[in-house]
Amino acid sequence: MRIQRQAIYWLIVFAGFLGFLWLFSGILLPFVAGTIVAYVLDPLADRLEKMKFSRLWATVTILLLFVFIFILVLLVIVPLIGKQLNEFIEVFPSYIRAVQDFLLSDTFVRIGQLLPFDPTDVKAYVDRFADDGAKLLGRLLQSIASGGQLLLDIISLLVITPVVAFYLLYDWDRMVARLDEWLPRDHKYTIRRLAAQMSDMIAGFVRAQGLICVVLGVFYAVALSLAGLNFGLLIGLGIGVISFVPFVGAILGALVSIGVAVAQFVPEQNYIMVLVIGGIFAAGQFIEGNVLQPRLMGHHVQLHPVWLMFALLAFGSLFGFVGMLVAVPAAACIGVLVRFSIEQYLKSEFYLGEAVETQTAQLSDDE
Repeated sequence: MRIQRQAIYWLIVFAGFLGFLWLFSGILLPFVAGTIVAYVLDPLADRLEKMKFSRLWATVTILLLFVFIFILVLLVIVPLIGKQLNEFIEVFPSYIRAVQDFLLSDTFVRIGQLLPFDPTDVKAYVDRFADDGAKLLGRLLQSIASGGQLLLDIISLLVITPVVAFYLLYDWDRMVARLDEWLPRDHKYTIRRLAAQMSDMIAGFVRAQGLICVVLGVFYAVALSLAGLNFGLLIGLGIGVISFVPFVGAILGALVSIGVAVAQFVPEQNYIMVLVIGGIFAAGQFIEGNVLQPRLMGHHVQLHPVWLMFALLAFGSLFGFVGMLVAVPAAACIGVLVRFSIEQYLKSEFYLGEAVETQTAQLSDDE
């Protein structure tokens, strides 16, 4: 009965957390972003404290450096990306028509005869992608034009997030200590162990996947730009950002890049460059799968790609962008709790059943 009461209690807490996210999802973005920044920067603040910095000066130093780098990125990279994004939106319909013309050409039909697919099916998929993409771009431009909520979100993100991050980073150790005091005394060691596993998994995944995204973004941006692909910088950096979701960044990036390459190089009869763009993505996937993932991610980050994609889509559909921000920590925490529950189940009498009782009785008889 005691276990049932505890299970009901934690289910109520979890349901309350989901209800809180759903109710306040419209205003939570700067607070969630500030919490993530404080969590990521806390180890650096602890190191500065060991170097005789006070917690206040460590917090101020780190956040000033963080804000400086952030502003530098905004001033240098964002205008360039924004310019390429506007140009890409303008030429997107013409690129789609160019790809459709290629799919209807005799060259592609001959290629299709050598491969196990029907060119007309591919054209149907491209037409559907073009229609969906046009509708998506229309909604995006409409939301940007309407301003309102988007402008408010940007302002709150730029103004409130640093303030939230400052206070949380400054009080982080004290908040953790206070939470530790509130733990049930009978289960404090178990909860501490589970919390440590969750923290290690989240920190390990965020650090590793974040570094992988940076490396892939730089690699694709430089390689595609050097190959002469239009909007190579925009596409490469976009792939780096989307690569936080396993496989999605590479698939979407390959589709967009090869589509742009077809529209750009096929009219010039330069089919070699289309193959070069495909080779760049093959090289990128080889580097990610055989170098970056084993060295940076390792085996200690136990987040399966399928589970991660499900969590991102589920939390994103329920709570929007805020849900996507909390999806990775939530997936890590749920994974730790599920493994702990399975461990307890495998030790329980419900799993072991009569076999344990029989073995215990036999041991008693032998003695």
